[in-house]
Amino acid sequence: METIKINPRSKAGKALEAILQILAGQPGVEIMENKSPYNPEFVKKIKRAEKRGDFIEVNPKDVWASIK
Repeated sequence: METIKINPRSKAGKALEAILQILAGQPGVEIMENKSPYNPEFVKKIKRAEKRGDFIEVNPKDVWASIK
């Protein structure tokens, strides 16, 4: 199985997507959507927290100094 990344905004990406859609019904060709490995509810929570802005940024090299 091969993985191909396509930029759908580029001219070549659009052409390749069109070709793949034509081949999609052929035996041996399966087009799979790229799914996020993250739980959608978790992503919503993170985005809501980001908008609120009441969070602390932590420097991973000096955690204890960051949280004081």
